[in-house]
Amino acid sequence: MNEYDPWRRSLLKSKLSHGGIVSYHTPQTYLVCLGASSKNFRSPCNSLSNNFRYKENLEDVWLILNPLLNCRLQREEEEAFASSQSSQGAQSLTFSKFEEKKTNEKTRKVTTVKKFFSASSRVGSKKAEIQEAKAPSPSINRQTSIETDRVSKEFIDFLKTFHKTGQEIYKQTKMFLEAMHYKRDLSIEEQSECTQDFYQNVAERMQTRGKVPPERVEKIMDQIEKYIMTRLYKYVFCPETTDDEKKDLAIQKRIRALHWVTPQMLCVPVNEEISEVSDMVVKAITDIIEMDSKRVPRDKLACITKCSKHIFNAIKITKNEPASADDFLPTLIYIVLKGNPPRLQSNIQYITRFCNPSRLMTGEDGYYFTNLCCAVAFIEKLDAQSLNLSQEDFDRYMSGQTSPRKQESENWSPDACLGVKQMYKNLDLLSQLNERQERIMSEAKKLEKDLIEWTDGIAKEVQDIVEKYPLEIKPPNQSLAAIDSENVENDKLPPPLQPQVYAG
Repeated sequence: MNEYDPWRRSLLKSKLSHGGIVSYHTPQTYLVCLGASSKNFRSPCNSLSNNFRYKENLEDVWLILNPLLNCRLQREEEEAFASSQSSQGAQSLTFSKFEEKKTNEKTRKVTTVKKFFSASSRVGSKKAEIQEAKAPSPSINRQTSIETDRVSKEFIDFLKTFHKTGQEIYKQTKMFLEAMHYKRDLSIEEQSECTQDFYQNVAERMQTRGKVPPERVEKIMDQIEKYIMTRLYKYVFCPETTDDEKKDLAIQKRIRALHWVTPQMLCVPVNEEISEVSDMVVKAITDIIEMDSKRVPRDKLACITKCSKHIFNAIKITKNEPASADDFLPTLIYIVLKGNPPRLQSNIQYITRFCNPSRLMTGEDGYYFTNLCCAVAFIEKLDAQSLNLSQEDFDRYMSGQTSPRKQESENWSPDACLGVKQMYKNLDLLSQLNERQERIMSEAKKLEKDLIEWTDGIAKEVQDIVEKYPLEIKPPNQSLAAIDSENVENDKLPPPLQPQVYAG
């Protein structure tokens, strides 16, 4: 036994009793003989022989320290979870922060032990630091937001009431998040399949093993979805590997081009002149726009449901009777056209991929979401026949050359704003002048074309006649002699008649 073996035994004993970091209270002579260097100290015996003298026992020491670290960390995790269940006061650390602290501590201790028992080298230490910095660790590298912390705390508080089942659920959820971190290179469809399989497995396990009632299973699944999707949102919503953003821009451009569509064209049974109905329409538009600000699929569905209920109320107030499905869908289309929600296609795809399937297939949330998908599909394929318009009018409206006629002045309510009335009147007048100008220009072009064709036709006819009957100039004929004059050259003419007198 050499002179440093007693110190190594005391070091292990101190590790067992206190759980401290190995680098505390280290004899400087031991560092010297291992070839380690400090800030103000250079080893006088930095040689290969000294390095290999004590490196032969390195594996034995590491085999002892590594299980101790893992056992201590596991015991701290179990004690922390047990204390969080029994304590009714405020919890100082959430499970997410505890996991982060645990990983930080484990990484720091392992790195310290490795550096302590390995030969020091400036090149080697720099390589180790670079590899350590590149090592993937989702809980360390990710900076949790305020909302993530709040959702984590709510999730832990919710699982407290389930005791052992809650601990198992939390363990499975954390394992799933860690697995999803290493699956980010997969396509979004494959990540969606993994999430749906996780939902199904957890629900089946609670029903078969935990004997949890279906009502509580649904509540637990809602909380699980909220917890995991809040953390995965920025990685799986509108990812760059898909064409979701391209579809968003296309539908936004399409809706802007259809700004001229009126409720009458869609047969919408809503009278916005009624103040209460107008308020319902505004609330419905606000809800459908607010959908983009939510991070959890269930919350996005809740916005769609609230929007739909406001639509039903508006129809009921207008018609004084309950609304039907035939009235609801055209009104929903009108609300989408009027609101033009941001990232509409991305939100629909996100809900379809990562929402709890039981919620989409059953209940009012799934019904309203299906109608929204139908409304978007109708808008994408909207044509002149859908609006009972001629193709010519539809093309003019789409190109912005003109717009449908607005309300007549006699149909305005008494309390309507005078400025709005005048604005619509001016727009109507401009629309009429534009149509009149277009008709005049069309007729003028037609007249010009007819004149050109008539001139060309006349010139052609004249040319044909000239070619058919060419002009010939003959010499003039000799003038004839007067009958009463003396005819010298021609004696054959009879003499002139003489008057005769008869006596009676």
